[in-house]
Amino acid sequence: MQIDLYNYFRSSSSYRVRIALGLKGLAYNYLPVHLNRNGGEQFDASFRALSPDAVVPVLATDDATLVQSLAIIEWLDETQPGLALLPSGANERAWVRALSQTIACEIHPLNNLRVLKYLTGELGLDETQKLNWVRHWTGKGLTAVETMLAQRAQMTRFCHGERPGMADCCLVPQAFNAERFGIDVSEYPAISGIVTACQQLPEFANAHPARQPDAE
Repeated sequence: MQIDLYNYFRSSSSYRVRIALGLKGLAYNYLPVHLNRNGGEQFDASFRALSPDAVVPVLATDDATLVQSLAIIEWLDETQPGLALLPSGANERAWVRALSQTIACEIHPLNNLRVLKYLTGELGLDETQKLNWVRHWTGKGLTAVETMLAQRAQMTRFCHGERPGMADCCLVPQAFNAERFGIDVSEYPAISGIVTACQQLPEFANAHPARQPDAE
């Protein structure tokens, strides 16, 4: 199966999917979509035909074109062999989804590129005000994630169990994003411990933004 991944090296959503593809042992064609060049390549008509909301990533195969990182990760888990990215039990799957969505749907949207551009553009916030926004909402979200992790019945190496899965695919990019904006992730011991464990694995290291062909 040929896999084409339209993504941007620093996009948290793209980073999640790159990790998941690595954990599944799947090769893919890296197709960069620069979110800043020429006003943003994601707004080109050819790309919007793939992603109506003009966001990355998009994963395309011979018979499917998929958007939204969590949907892509679940599709990979349902259709591809290898490491399971979600647990088998219904309660455990719900918990992993909840943790993943806390990161992807509560934290990330408030600090992604298009929101930050709106803050400094149409709303006229300066750089300090923008950073205060990012740090406020990211801090609240990381506190919630830290609490969820601390309440686990077992303190496992990864978010759930002794192997990485979907929640880890979400957590590591968000930690990278937080550090970019000057947030000390070490203040969250459960998060920082899991991130450290993940970063030791080649699937996470290879997906890091600095190692992508379009990295700046």
